[in-house]
Formats: sequence, structure tokens, C-alpha cells
Amino acid sequence: MSGEASPAGAYRERNSTADRALDILMMFDESELVVSATAVAGRLGVARSTAYRYLQSLVSSRFLEEAPGGGFRLGLRVMEIARLARRSYGLPDIALPAMTALSELTGETVLLTRRVGDLVVCVETAEPGQRPVRISYERGSALPINAGASAHVLLAWSPPDEARRLLEAAQLKQFTPATLVDVDALMERLEKIRAAGYAISRAELDPDILGVAAPVRGDAGQVVAAVSVAALASRVPSGTEADIVGHVLAAGQEITDRMGVVTG
Repeated sequence: MSGEASPAGAYRERNSTADRALDILMMFDESELVVSATAVAGRLGVARSTAYRYLQSLVSSRFLEEAPGGGFRLGLRVMEIARLARRSYGLPDIALPAMTALSELTGETVLLTRRVGDLVVCVETAEPGQRPVRISYERGSALPINAGASAHVLLAWSPPDEARRLLEAAQLKQFTPATLVDVDALMERLEKIRAAGYAISRAELDPDILGVAAPVRGDAGQVVAAVSVAALASRVPSGTEADIVGHVLAAGQEITDRMGVVTG
């Protein structure tokens, strides 16, 4: 038995090999598309012959391949895994980390919405962990197209003719005195939102609710969703609205960037 590795020892060796393989793969980035055995040896702190052995193992499993000009580049297996990873991600999966961070940062409910025809649909929510009073929105619930920051963001970056047609065809309901139901007034609001880059709604759906929304863009730059904070207005002093706007805009950009990585 003395010549055999124990199961625990074998497990530790496999872990060590896996860690070093990951270290090699993590060397690749936009500025380093090809790595050499010498660079790998330096990164791992091993002899060049040992580094080459790790590299050949990655080549045999198609995670790496030898580059035409020398060195090693990422292989086809990496591309296959990336394709599978993209297929496993939907918009809510991509957005949820940023939404959760935004909810905890602001202490408020965060919504992710998309427009489906003349409906605005909530596709994901994030609630803060420490709030005595929460605002509840269910995934899959439909919101009106004429009221609220999310709806206005989704319409603001739609083609103006399409936005007007949708508004004129919809039965625009007035939820509060602040709800806009005049199409011309709504179109004017959308133009201002597009210029500002975000939307704020005050008591348009509910007398007590303040909404702040920002666009989420797809790989072609088109607005595909809106991320928003929905808060009890009494919890948001007027002096802190600008901070919330900044946080929402940052979340919208983070989700956009993540979409570019996943779908690009």
C-alpha cells in the first residue's frame, strides 16, 4: 500500500492541478491573447518543463491550442462552453446581481420591466433585506403603458411614431391626478426623458410612490428593458433623489455591460 496514493492525497493533487489549470486560463485577456510556456512558468512559479506539461494537458482537452506564431491561445472547448453559458442566461439572470446590489444600496424595491406590445411587464424584482415596509410587485404582472417611470423609459426610446400609435390605441387610465392621459403631453414627456437619459415619476400610479427608471440596452444599442427603483415617497427626501438617479443609471449601465459580455 505504501506505493499507492491515498484517496485524500489523490484528491488534493487533482485540486492542485485544477487550480493551476484555472490560473493558466485566467492569464488570457484582451491584451494577452497568446501566452508562452515561459510566461506560464513565471505565473505558476514552476519550471518551464512543468508549465509545458500543464499546457499540453489543456491542449489535449481542447481548452488551449498552439498558436500559429508560437505560444498558446484559447481553444475551441472554451468557445463551446461560452456558447452554452450564453444559452443558459436570460435577461433576469443577467440583471439580478445589479438589481440586488441596487436594492440593498437604496433600501428600496427594484424592478426590471420590458415592453410587450402595448403592455409593460415586470420580469424580475429585487427587495431589500432590511426594510420594515416593502412595496410588492410580482413577476409577470402588467403595468400601464402611460404611467410610471418604467413605462416612460420603455416608450421614450421607441420610435416616436410607434410610441404615439401605441398611446393613441390604448385606453389610458388616470390613476391619480398626476397621471398623464393626454397623448401630446405624454409625447412631450418622452422627449424630455430621452434627453435626460432617465425618468422620474411622482405619484402617477399610486399617490405614495416615487419611481426612478433608466434604460437597459442590447448589443445594438437599442433599449430592451428598464431598471427602476420604486419607493415610498415619504422615505425619499428631495435632496436624495439625485443620488437615487445616479445609482439607477449605474445599474442600467452595469446590466447593459453584462448583456454585452453574455450575448456578444
